[in-house]
Amino acid sequence: MSNFDTIIQSEKPVLIDFFATWCGPCKTLGPILKQVKDSLGDRISIIKIDVDKNQQISSQYQVRGVPTMILFQNGKQLWRQSGVLSKEEIIKTILEKSNK
Repeated sequence: MSNFDTIIQSEKPVLIDFFATWCGPCKTLGPILKQVKDSLGDRISIIKIDVDKNQQISSQYQVRGVPTMILFQNGKQLWRQSGVLSKEEIIKTILEKSNK
């Protein structure tokens, strides 16, 4: 995850999904995020980060529960949400919070 800071500096919105392999709601969110990516295509990047394998980044962003989604653009945190949302809610939020 050494390039994490580079990734979130992108002009394109970057949605980070902090998840755990043992987390039921995380497994529910996975296919939803795939649908979000399919809908928005190149307008967004979606990165999944396993909190158990990347504890330093998880603690840096104070991820206390999974799943937690954080939306970045140009290095700034635009939005943060824990739990599962619908595809429509996620897309609406991304479009409202980012300048895309």
